[in-house]
Formats: sequence, C-alpha cells, structure tokens
Amino acid sequence: MSDVIEFSDFERVDIRVGTIVEAEDFPEARKPAYKLRIDFGPEIGIKRSSAQITVHYRPEDLIGRQVLGVVNFPPRQIGPVRSEVLTLGFADEEGAIVLAATDRPVPNGRKLM
Repeated sequence: MSDVIEFSDFERVDIRVGTIVEAEDFPEARKPAYKLRIDFGPEIGIKRSSAQITVHYRPEDLIGRQVLGVVNFPPRQIGPVRSEVLTLGFADEEGAIVLAATDRPVPNGRKLM
C-alpha cells in the first residue's frame, strides 16, 4: 500500500470518463502503444493520449469504448505526440495493461467521485 493521503489530496486528481473516438497505431513509440483521441464532453473536449494497451486491445475495438483518464496533469511529449491526458489502467499478471472503465455508460466528462 502507498503512503496515506488526505481526502483533499485525492480531490486534486481530476479523473473523468470519456469515450474513445479515434485509435491508431503509434509506431514511433519506444514500447508498443496506440494514439488515442478521447471525448471528455463539452466542458473539456476531445483530448489526445498515448496508451500502451496493445496486448489486450485492437484500435478498431477501442472506438466507442468509455475509459477513465486524469485530465489535470500537464501535457507530456511522447515522441511526436503531445499526450494531454493519462488514460488509466491496471497491469495484469504478465504486466499488460487492462483499461480502467465504468461498468455502465455515463455522460462523457463526469468526474470520479
């Protein structure tokens, strides 16, 4: 377990739900990854992300899928891609990433409570 934090620390991390609207291979990445465009609703808009999720997912299967992302980290340059959000997931037993998602559809942009 990590260090104990205050609830106010958790509240500072802005985790929202969004729908993947574009997914494509990212051949320039050091590790296999996809370039994603995720719609976080009218308040935040469509944001770019890079995700190392190639083991369990194909780009065409990601379109329309809702995912969770941290939207208040500063953008990060990953090769030629400026990643604007951190797409969240968990490592499986082999270390491959499984996306974090809701079990029912919710409006894009809703904040994790």
